[in-house]
Amino acid sequence: MNKIPNIQDFRTVIVANGAFPEHKIPLSFLQKAERIICCDGATENLLAYGLTPDHIVGDLDSLSEELRIRYANILHHDPDQETNDLTKAIEFCRKNNRKEITILGATGKREDHSLANISLLADYIKLVKVQLLTDYGVFVPITNSTSFESFKGQQVSIFSLTPETFFTTGNLQYPLNQRNLTSWWQGSLNEASGNSFEIKINQGKVLIFREYFQSFIF
Repeated sequence: MNKIPNIQDFRTVIVANGAFPEHKIPLSFLQKAERIICCDGATENLLAYGLTPDHIVGDLDSLSEELRIRYANILHHDPDQETNDLTKAIEFCRKNNRKEITILGATGKREDHSLANISLLADYIKLVKVQLLTDYGVFVPITNSTSFESFKGQQVSIFSLTPETFFTTGNLQYPLNQRNLTSWWQGSLNEASGNSFEIKINQGKVLIFREYFQSFIF
């Protein structure tokens, strides 16, 4: 079962250059992180929050000369223009055997960047176990039928990235029965009916969004 965001299991945190988190849950992951990998453009925000990255990854075009000098020993320059800095950070984690990753700060500024970062989760699932936390909830990718821990009334959205995927759901207010979702809006704004729900798929890449548990315990 895919459980609520778990600090113990996702101790490697990537901070992307979107809006810096404000909600207590993503901030708790940041505060208790075992390793913080910072996309270069997010470095100043992390430092302003009072934390220092363990590694800074990216093409370094968003990093000031002062910070390049100060943190030269933890810089990991990747000039590849075919990938974004978040993907470079994921690849850095994979190469360093860190395969349970929480992503923070990936949304909240430019909408095109937010959509790109969210959609990339479906590619990352082939490399690592990953969750993306916003100030409202958590995105996780799935490629197989999965059950989720939930609570009655929890807001749930399903996003299909592959047109050949068919969905059957259990314990959601608006059930799907061998339904093909041809547009992202079609699986959004559903609601859990109890303490778990199930998403059954035949194949493909899917993103699930769940709002946070109000009784989340740190």
